[in-house]
Amino acid sequence: MIHDHDADFHTPTSDSPTWAETNYFGFYIPEANMNVGVYALFRPNVGVVISTISINSKFVEAPWQAEYWDAQHHLAIPKPYNLRDYSLANGLSVTSVVPNKVWDVSYDNGDGVSLSFRYTALADAFDIHDPEQDPMVAAALANASADDTFAWGEAYAGHFDQTGKFEGELHLRGKKYVIDCVSTMDHSWGLRTEHQGHTMSWLHAHFSDDFAIHGIFDFDPELGLDAVTPLALEHGYVLENGQLYGLSHAEGRSIRNRGFYPHAIELEVTDSRGKSHRLTGLGRTAFPWQAGPGTVGYNVLLEWQYGGDKASGWGETMDFIGPQDVTRIYSGHARR
Repeated sequence: MIHDHDADFHTPTSDSPTWAETNYFGFYIPEANMNVGVYALFRPNVGVVISTISINSKFVEAPWQAEYWDAQHHLAIPKPYNLRDYSLANGLSVTSVVPNKVWDVSYDNGDGVSLSFRYTALADAFDIHDPEQDPMVAAALANASADDTFAWGEAYAGHFDQTGKFEGELHLRGKKYVIDCVSTMDHSWGLRTEHQGHTMSWLHAHFSDDFAIHGIFDFDPELGLDAVTPLALEHGYVLENGQLYGLSHAEGRSIRNRGFYPHAIELEVTDSRGKSHRLTGLGRTAFPWQAGPGTVGYNVLLEWQYGGDKASGWGETMDFIGPQDVTRIYSGHARR
């Protein structure tokens, strides 16, 4: 279970410089195919922050081909340390008005790019380590295999995902965009090394204030480029009418046609009620998001269709692969 104090910095379990605490706020502007990511990774043991701001509506191969990209990797953590109220030297300010419920976020680069929004949770935070919320964890505990539960190494030793409403404005070099969408934020804490050794597909689909689906999946990059890649469920939930229902089963695949970027994603998931959901997402953007030097996130904004009702929604996927694995595969040395 996530508590109010989890909105703040946690006491590091190690004096390692790689101990990290993160916040990610991702939102989109559907009419412009605009996908925006606001991210901060704190390393309190060494007093620095990695922060990235990305704005993209296109299919790009390099981050500087997008509408905007600001990555700064040695920002000082303001003192006294306060994860619920901080302002960084890159122009990012974040305030948790109500712990784990309401955040006010703003950013201004001083040169025509700024944003300001309020995030308001539509449901409780989903704790990926809580068997009361997550059927996958409950099943692992029942089979005495809890040590094998996915936590992306130690990086997700503490982690929650949460669906909420984003409302505000984006100003991009003289043009104003209204921010009004349902999307997903997350918060993590644990040891996060510079060399990523795990894969993860972190994705979600939002159809209304009352209905959304979020999932974390594993996948095998050794299938190679432009491959049809099966997805293996690790954690996830359905949000319906303010209630969370953890995912107990899923079958899915990512269909890739731009290297590791998904062109389409097909999913059928089952929640804790036994209710099944079938959805298909089509990629509308592609962006190589590096949350830090040691990871590559193949980021795609997807337009989703839900089941036979053909309800339309939006959401993103982040398909993470370590750069050392990526370079090996691109060099023709896949392990398969």
